[in-house]
Amino acid sequence: MQALTYERIYDVVRQIPLGKVATYGQVADLADLARKARLVGYALYRVDMQNTDIPWQRVVNAKGEISLSPLRYGTDYLQRSLLEAEGVVFNDSGKIDLRKYLWHP
Repeated sequence: MQALTYERIYDVVRQIPLGKVATYGQVADLADLARKARLVGYALYRVDMQNTDIPWQRVVNAKGEISLSPLRYGTDYLQRSLLEAEGVVFNDSGKIDLRKYLWHP
C-alpha cells in the first residue's frame, strides 16, 4: 500500500516543469492525499537523489524554503544548487519567490 501511495506522489512530482517548484502540501493535494504533506517528505526522502527520474529538488516547503534536515547528509545544498541550475533564484534569506516560481498545473 505504501509503495502505491509513494508512486502517486512520484507521478505528481514528475510533472513539475523545469524552473518551477511545488510545495509539499500542493503535491499531497494533487496526489489525492490532502493534509499529508509530511508523507510527501517521507516519500521524497527515499528517492535516490543522484540517479532518478523524479525531480525531487523541485519540492519545497510552503514558505518557499528548502526544508533542512541533518538526515539528508548535505543534499539540502544539492537541492539548492540543482534549483539554481534550473534558473530558480533564492533571495538573501534563502527563500524562493513562490509568486514567480510556483507551479500551477
